[in-house]
Amino acid sequence: MVSRSIGPGPFSREITVVKIKDVRAFTIRNEMVGALYKDATLANGVAATRPPWTRDAEVAGPMSGYPRFKAKRSSWRFDGSVGCLVTAEDGTTGFGVTRHGQPVIALINDHFAGLLTGEDALATERAWDIMMRASSPYGSGGLGAYAISAVDLALWDLKGKILGAPVYALAGGPTHDRVFCYATGNDTDWHMELGFRATKLALPYGAFSGLDGLARNEDLVARTRGLVGADVELLLDCWLALDVDFAVRLAERLKPYNLGWIEDALLPEPMDAHAALRSRLPWMTLAGGEHWYLPAQFLEAANRQLLDVFQPDICWAGGFTGCQRINHIAEASGIKVMLHAGMNTPYGQHLTFASANMRWGEFFIGSAPGQPLAEARVFPGMAVPEQGWLVPNDEPGFGLGLTEKTLEALVL
Repeated sequence: MVSRSIGPGPFSREITVVKIKDVRAFTIRNEMVGALYKDATLANGVAATRPPWTRDAEVAGPMSGYPRFKAKRSSWRFDGSVGCLVTAEDGTTGFGVTRHGQPVIALINDHFAGLLTGEDALATERAWDIMMRASSPYGSGGLGAYAISAVDLALWDLKGKILGAPVYALAGGPTHDRVFCYATGNDTDWHMELGFRATKLALPYGAFSGLDGLARNEDLVARTRGLVGADVELLLDCWLALDVDFAVRLAERLKPYNLGWIEDALLPEPMDAHAALRSRLPWMTLAGGEHWYLPAQFLEAANRQLLDVFQPDICWAGGFTGCQRINHIAEASGIKVMLHAGMNTPYGQHLTFASANMRWGEFFIGSAPGQPLAEARVFPGMAVPEQGWLVPNDEPGFGLGLTEKTLEALVL
């Protein structure tokens, strides 16, 4: 630790600076971060009432046109869960996560670590800007954004621990008494039993499935609306599986079921296609942005009013700092933000709790019906929804609950 003077002349004062000693990324076990997207194992002998929907579900996606890749995302996704540990010179550590394995690990260890070592551990804005500018020659979006996210989250966790405060307090304090949560997944009856009043379906059939896919999608939505009744919000996640024409036809067929929104209907890059969908469905609430990674992409979408709800992922879109900036763009443009899987990690919980424009939180449920949500959580210290509502823990940093022993167990 060192001291330095800040402020002009007679107004200067000495402050203590805690420097970053080490930044290190590594592979972590997929059952941690990956637990959001795959079958979670049962814990403590709690018996499930049936297997989870994820075991056999057909879910539409960008590869649905290729039969050999259609059934399981794992058959084609380039993945691998990544942990990032930042250590300050006083021994305090912060922990962040992302995905996409060795390329992201290499960006952090071979590039960002050398740039950030010796920097002020509390200067999260400075560190974020350094990483964004340094990664610009090869692209700050995509894999670059994943790497920036892990480091940024670790730095915010570290900052909270050094200052002895939860991250949501450092971000301005609570804007909600509690966060309303919607459950994502196709075990809808289990979501209702858990007390959720909003639920989102994973669409089974995309544009390549034609008229038969339209009919089967409608059947699922109709059955689900009949199950939940008129007073539960019903949402639909199309996960990059549609084109403009199919999305329009699907939305028209689903009008009677009063969907809250249609999400991520199109591939992320063609912004003109998003504009065409917006113009052809002026009455439908459109959500998305899970695979947009930079504030500039969201700024373009905001300027063109392409979506009604932005859904960046805090572990992918530049971390806590990046999603704060995206939220400010959205709020100034009259667009809501609901983080992708925001309630599945303390990172998203804390940002949502501190952001007035983030009114709901998504909780992805991939565990089996009958299994308590607390037994499938990613981090031991994190809160989980109770009767569809959540309040983050108030431990310093993100309150991940990681001891040396649990952290050691994470490393693959």
